[in-house]
Order: sequence, then structure tokens, then C-alpha cells
Amino acid sequence: MGNWIINHGLTYFILVVWMAINIFLFLWFYFFYDLGDQFFYTRHLLGSALAWARAPAAVLNFNCLLILLPVCRNLLSLIRGSFMCCGRSLRKQLDKNLSFHKLVAYMIALMTGEILSVLAAIERSYDNLSTALSNLDDTENTTYLNPIRTTNLIPTYFVFTTIAGLTGVVITLALILIITSSMEVIRRSYFEVFWYTHHLFVIFFAGLVFHGAGRIVRKQITTIPPHNFTFCQNRSDDWGQIPECPIPQFEGGFPQVGLTVKLRKPPQAAQPGRGYVRFHTPIVMRPSKVLELQLIKNGFKMEVGQYVFLNCPAISQLEWHPFTMTSAPEEEFFGVHIRSAGDWTDKLIDIMQKLPEGAQGPKMGVDGPFGTASEDVFDYEVSMLVGAGIGVTPFASILKSIWYKFKESNPKLRTRKIYFYWLCRETHAFEWFADLLQVLEKEMEERGMGDFLTYKLYLTQWDQSHVRVWERDVVTGLKQKTHYDGTIVNESVVGTFLCGPEALGKVLAKKCAKYSDVDPRKTKFYFNKENF
Repeated sequence: MGNWIINHGLTYFILVVWMAINIFLFLWFYFFYDLGDQFFYTRHLLGSALAWARAPAAVLNFNCLLILLPVCRNLLSLIRGSFMCCGRSLRKQLDKNLSFHKLVAYMIALMTGEILSVLAAIERSYDNLSTALSNLDDTENTTYLNPIRTTNLIPTYFVFTTIAGLTGVVITLALILIITSSMEVIRRSYFEVFWYTHHLFVIFFAGLVFHGAGRIVRKQITTIPPHNFTFCQNRSDDWGQIPECPIPQFEGGFPQVGLTVKLRKPPQAAQPGRGYVRFHTPIVMRPSKVLELQLIKNGFKMEVGQYVFLNCPAISQLEWHPFTMTSAPEEEFFGVHIRSAGDWTDKLIDIMQKLPEGAQGPKMGVDGPFGTASEDVFDYEVSMLVGAGIGVTPFASILKSIWYKFKESNPKLRTRKIYFYWLCRETHAFEWFADLLQVLEKEMEERGMGDFLTYKLYLTQWDQSHVRVWERDVVTGLKQKTHYDGTIVNESVVGTFLCGPEALGKVLAKKCAKYSDVDPRKTKFYFNKENF
């Protein structure tokens, strides 16, 4: 339990606070509309639907305030830099930004469904009081309450002829498209569909701002003389005829979503930027359709494990895709390795392969760099790096940076031990990374630090030809052999970093909790996962 609190306590505390705020808002606004005297006549027309619709609307409004903040990359990079002096548990929360973004989106979808179900279940009453309220005109001396003032006007007509109705339809359709296109199967297989439909958030928020402009949820206002609904509700024929019952007047509530959107734009970090870059060296095509690009830094400073968004106008003016930088901060360029994994990457690789030898590639746009969990790797004296397939890319940057730090005898390097694990399905996927490991292996041996870096490579698909005993590994050519099973390390305080699939992350997180000890003198594993 103690270790669980260390690794997950702050995360769940934040979730509990978020959920508590949602519950508070729901209950507060429910009772506000269900018990408020100013909504007595409104409740007579709508019944309990008023409170049941306005309460989730308040929750929806709050979550619309939050939904974009977890994906504001510049803001996260700024906060991450501000938190460098704080505890690692606080900084780790920034790496869960996408998970929180999804939770907020689920809450918005849930509240939207609640509102729609309530609106669909409204039953209109037609007693004398309802008729009197519905007959109030919007004139100089009175204001209406019921926007549907005649019994033969169907609600569908109202939906498509008013600001509130039209914008309600627009934001509902936009939300449905955004959520359905975000499903894992669509996002992985048809990324362009996910990418373009996700930008409907602009229409969603625009519709949300104008949705309240119609002010159709109206409340009774104080008049002189006052209209006492307790006395006058059964005397609708006498409204305006006797001093005790002047004609009631109503007004719409002030739109609150506009305030939410005004607060939404975060401050911009000074470091990340956007622009077009030139190639530092000719394009290199690695085995297994892995493309290596080395691009000139566009005046930015990078850290290990960070990522950038790349755009190729020759493919699409609008699509920006994230790639972890595999170069070290000490190098004069930044590099990325791009694996064939979809339409966009296939088109980019095809363009690069058709270039004449030594030619410059197409114009490339870069946005970033942006921070990740791997930035904290040098905060630990012992680090365990776990990469699966192309997920090795952030660790390429880390291992290169370690090599440069040893080469320069950097006194700030506090790391004394690195465990590196790489899981891969096919032998060819090891080839482009083997050169770096060979250089590191030789460098550490020459410095008498052969134990500094321990790496183990796991081949998850293999044939019998791989198990022949060679002086060097048959797969990578390295002295340390490729493994076909699993193991676990046992050190003091270990920072565990994963870049790989979600399923592997869940297993590794459980193992970190299982093998950690609450005794400060014994082993503790702090789990960190890259999220894109």
C-alpha cells in the first residue's frame, strides 16, 4: 500500500478532487434550479427536467474549461520546466495528460447524453397556469417564459429555427464525430480520419459559445409591485388586473460558456517554436522500412527524450505527426527515426526513396520540442529503460547523451547505472540501433566502466537459426547476447521508463509496485511511461 501511494497516490488524489468538483457542481445547480423561487414558473412548465438538464450542463461547462488544457503542449512544457525543482511525483502527473484528457471527454459525453435524454422526456402540461405562462408576449411591459407558445408548434421546428436549437444540433453532431473517430481502432488504422474530425473542436466550442445567446432558460425577476407566485399561481386570470398580481416578468440567464472559453487560452512557453527546417545530412533508409532524418535545429534547445511534431506540405498542409528525437542534445542537429506505420509515413518514405542520391528532401515543418517523462532519467542514480519496437527512440537520445557526457567528463552526470531492455519482434529491427550500442559498449570498456550500461535485447519472434552460439550475438553483432526470456533488476532507487504499448505499461507498472519496498533502505521502482 505504501508503494502504491508513492507511485499512484497523487494521481488518484487529483482524480478524486476532479470528481468531487463535478459532483459538487451537479448537486449545487440541481438544487439551485429545483428549489429556487425564481424558477417556480419555469419548473411548472418543464417539471423536474429543468433541474436534471441544468445540473449536467454545469458539469459539462466545467469540463469544457478543462478539456483542452491537457493537450496544450506549450503549456505543459512550460509547467514541466517550472516543476524541475519540485518532486518527481508532481512532474509525473504531466505525463498522464492524455489519460486525463480522455476522462474529461468521457464526462462531457456522459453529461451531453444526460441532457439529451432529459430533453427527449419532457412532457408538457396544458393547465390554466401553463396556458397563461405560454401566452405571455415579449413586449415592452412583460417578457415571455415559454419559447414554444402555441400547442401546435412542434419542438422540431423550434430546434431548427432558434440559435439555441441550431447550435445544440451542431455541437452534438461535432461531439459524436470527435468521440467516435477517437476510438482506438480508427485512430490506429485511419489516423487521418481521427486527425481531421478532432479539429471539429473549433466548431464545437464556437457552437457552445453561441448556444446560450438565445437565453431560453428564463427566471422570474422582481417587479414593483412584486408578483408573489404563492398567491398568484392560481389566479392567472387576474394577472395585471389586481395590484397583488402584476404580470410576471422573466429574463434569460447570462451565458456562462463564453467566460469558460475566454479563460481557455494558456500562456505560451518560450522554448518550443514552429517553422520550416533544412536537412543536416542526406536521408538514410534503415532496415525494416525505418527512415532516419537529420534536421538542422531551428534555434531551439532540446532535452533527452523530447519529441517534435513534423509536417510535410508535399503530403498534407494540415497534418502534424509526433516523433521522438533520437539525437542527443549535445549534437548540432536533431534526428528522428520514422517507421512505416500508416498512410502518412508510407507517403513520406516513398518520397524520400525516390529522391536522387545526395538530394535534399522536401520542405519539412517542425513544431516543438515538447517534454516527456524521459527528461527525468538523469534525476535517478539508477535508471531502467524499457523500449518495445520503435519505442526505443527516446532511449536512443538518452544513451547518446550519456556517451557525450562521458566523453566530455561532465561533472553533472549523477547517473551511475543504466539498465536497458529492448523488446522487438524481428531481427532486422535491431540493425539500425546496434551501431550506437557498439560504440557505447566500446567506450565503457575503454574507461573501465563496463558495468555502467547493462542492456538486454529480447526477440519475441524467432527461428532456430538464431540460437547458434557465436562469439558475438547473431542478431546484433554485439558481445551481449539477445535474450529470449525476461528478467528483473534489483537496485536501490530505480527510475523505470517505458516507451511501448499500453498493455506492457500496465504489466510493468504492476511489477514496479510489486517489487518495491516501503523500507527506504531497500529497492523502490518509480514507473514513468511515454504517452502520445
